[in-house]
Amino acid sequence: MREQGFDVLMVSSDGPELKTVLEREGCPHFIIPMTRKMSPLADLRCLWLMYKLLRKLKPDIVHTHTPKAGLIGMLAAKLAGVKLRIHTVAGLRYVTTKGLSRRILVFMEKLTARAATHVWPNSQSMKDFMVKQRLADPRKLEVIGKGSSNGVNLARYNRAALLQDRQHATREMVKYDPSLFYFLSVGRIVHDKGMDELLQAFVRVYTLFPQTRLILVGAFEDEVDPVSDTARQLILTHPGVIAAGWSDAVEYFMEFSNVLVHPSHREGFPNVLMQAGAMGCPVICSRIDGNIDIVQHGVTGLIFDVRDEAQLYEQMIYALEHPAAMQGFAQQLLHQVQTVYDQRVVHDLLCSKYLQLTAAQ
Repeated sequence: MREQGFDVLMVSSDGPELKTVLEREGCPHFIIPMTRKMSPLADLRCLWLMYKLLRKLKPDIVHTHTPKAGLIGMLAAKLAGVKLRIHTVAGLRYVTTKGLSRRILVFMEKLTARAATHVWPNSQSMKDFMVKQRLADPRKLEVIGKGSSNGVNLARYNRAALLQDRQHATREMVKYDPSLFYFLSVGRIVHDKGMDELLQAFVRVYTLFPQTRLILVGAFEDEVDPVSDTARQLILTHPGVIAAGWSDAVEYFMEFSNVLVHPSHREGFPNVLMQAGAMGCPVICSRIDGNIDIVQHGVTGLIFDVRDEAQLYEQMIYALEHPAAMQGFAQQLLHQVQTVYDQRVVHDLLCSKYLQLTAAQ
């Protein structure tokens, strides 16, 4: 957007990725100390800080992502008189909660949508779900292109673009052995990402096929929705599990892995499936909104019912026993990603939409 003449200002909480983001994007950045968890007093403070910032900056558009940034950003933007207030929905946290927490999160989603002038679910299945659940005025809802918040950078997620030194270092880290079969999971190590059933299914697979390994690329997050003690113990002690930690270069793991498994309980439009598709890595994923917009069972990958550990186990066994079929699915997914989800295509659509909306003001 900066290259197209927009004056882009970024806002987020602080974090270890900030330095890299600043170098890559070349845009001014402001810190508002938002957190993932519900914290009413801290959230009110962030709302006030965001309001003051927006009153000072006077932007033409405020575009938010993630539930907490959406709630605070959309409310602050409305209070500050910003005319174009866009919120992208990339997953609904409440679908995996119950009781009072669920009611509060539903209220937050509805309040965010009410404060926004435009709500962009990043998949068609997410839009359909939001209409059915009456989370937003249907007139505000729109899916940009074929979905995705950001597309996939095919110049980066491309086997030809990999650096040999980093390839070697990544393989060394996991003690890569070509005689082994590698399942890969990429994402935060929390219950909502399906870690508990993935580990239970893998333990069963490993009993029959001790030449298998499960690589977990991601960090434990215990603040909200931690994995079970059993899962944590398996990650730390099971001989077939490789805890690789957080990485910003997941393509180097996808390059040699036999199958990516994405058992998440909720998604908007998962980047990791597009990235695996671009790398030609076969995928197994849960049957949830977002996943089903990218993967078609038996055509571009394998799908199992969410939280169903027995089905996941069966799909993992199938992948082990039918490598040629899995490679065929991967080639179909690669073609789909290159055709529809190229980041340049998604960015052009977003840019055109911004110009259209500002011209109409």
